[in-house]
Amino acid sequence: MKKIILGLFIIMSCYLPAHHTSVVAQETDSNTSPTVQTENGLLRGVTEGDVTSFKGIRFAAPPVGEYRWRPPQPVSNWEGVRDATEYGANCAQAGWGAAPGTIADGSSEDCLFLNIWKPAGVEEGSNLPVMVWIHGGAFVGGSGAGGATTGEEFAKQDVILMTINYRLGRLGHFAFPALSEEHPEEPKGSYAYMDQIAALEWIQENIEAFGGNPDNVTIFGFSAGGVSVHSLMTIPAARGQFHKVISESGGGRDGVLTGRPIREDNADPLYTVSAETIGINFARKKGIEGTGEEALAELRDLSVEEIVDGGQETDGENGPRTYSGPILDGELVVETAESAYKADRQADVPLIIGNTSAEIGGSFVNNSSSKEELFSLFSELEDEARTAYDPEGNKEFAEVITKFNTDWAWGEPARMTARAFVDEGNPAYMYLFSYVPEAMRERMRFGAGHGSEVAYVFNNLDARWGDIEPTTEEQELAQVMNTYWANFAKTGDPNGKGVPEWAVYNTQNEEILEIEPDGETVGKPDPREKRLDVIQKAIETLRDRLQTRGI
Repeated sequence: MKKIILGLFIIMSCYLPAHHTSVVAQETDSNTSPTVQTENGLLRGVTEGDVTSFKGIRFAAPPVGEYRWRPPQPVSNWEGVRDATEYGANCAQAGWGAAPGTIADGSSEDCLFLNIWKPAGVEEGSNLPVMVWIHGGAFVGGSGAGGATTGEEFAKQDVILMTINYRLGRLGHFAFPALSEEHPEEPKGSYAYMDQIAALEWIQENIEAFGGNPDNVTIFGFSAGGVSVHSLMTIPAARGQFHKVISESGGGRDGVLTGRPIREDNADPLYTVSAETIGINFARKKGIEGTGEEALAELRDLSVEEIVDGGQETDGENGPRTYSGPILDGELVVETAESAYKADRQADVPLIIGNTSAEIGGSFVNNSSSKEELFSLFSELEDEARTAYDPEGNKEFAEVITKFNTDWAWGEPARMTARAFVDEGNPAYMYLFSYVPEAMRERMRFGAGHGSEVAYVFNNLDARWGDIEPTTEEQELAQVMNTYWANFAKTGDPNGKGVPEWAVYNTQNEEILEIEPDGETVGKPDPREKRLDVIQKAIETLRDRLQTRGI
């Protein structure tokens, strides 16, 4: 088991580069360019058909200069009417194909924007449910702008959809000794989570003006966004800011983007190097010595391109780590989601949780090169693992390792989370997304890959990568998925007219909803039971050994 290690989510969410303009708009037709009065000033959006949108809305001041690695600051009020018809900048990131020493086109350190879609004509006081999408991207990439995650179809279901940006990479998660000492009244470490909480606070102050209900907010996210959902459920400062949660391929157990101790004296078996040490490693890579105020000032003087550093997370191949991921600082992030679930300390809310059937293959969880090597890692559980993953002994290693990766990082942790919610008396609904479009079945032989369900949830199939023409089968499935999510946002129950029954999860028969390879949605006992059982035993055995060794 000692070779089994946990890695980072590496698949980015879909997004389009965007640029923000913040100008005083000219007088236009109020039917197609409606205005809303927020706490900071007047915004003008745009109505297209049945949907009105407001984009590029600042929910916090630019986190630049002295506010780099500080909590999000209040937005300054403005006079006149501010245009809200274009996306704001994405948060600074390396992206794909960026030239050395640059950041992705359309990204910036000044990036704390949100976007809203609502039914046209909805006025203040309509009390519509609100959904907040937290994008994925391993906490180093992605955006709340464009792509397959726009909110038109949710708005058509009488749901207000909001997408947000949050700081990424070293701008979103960073620790350094002098940084820990300055402004002792402020939280430290996970500035990305602070941004997410600031966006939720913005809802409480402003969403009624858009026709939304601040007492009926659902947070949902995919990959790193799903991890964020788990974290927000256990961060005290986020309590009361949301009322329902959906985690898509977000794990739930310790180890995958779940909180690195900020200091060495809080060493963790899964994160043996502290966030502060990683911050020092990054400073040294940039030629900055020392750990005091002067060194911190030099770090703040670095350009955003130098901070992003091409997305590099180590100082050279196999060198010291230079990026921490989420940080367990003890004040903002006080514990991991798994520790909270085991002690029944999570938010008391309804839950949807699940993942795709073939999230990712390769060496994501471990570096085994054959079935024999992989199964041998299970030690005394080897026979049980073989029976669960390769009962006839004839499966390809590529299929076995894909299913193992999927179950270890996403499937079993989702089941653990659902069980914890049920034990606490909260409704939970669990899904497995196995559908693969016919055009992709030769490429995705072992099931649906990481993020496959996102375009269906948003019913935005035309915005998928690859320009695949959606079939009637896909369109029907997308309507069902979008309806489940919208129903849940309205009532805490995904069921309703026009969709197959989705049974609430229980610990007796543990029924889930599987979106099967042919697109049918079927309630059934979890078909992965034997696999998830052996993964659970392996995780518990590994942790017992680490504790016995005093690690």
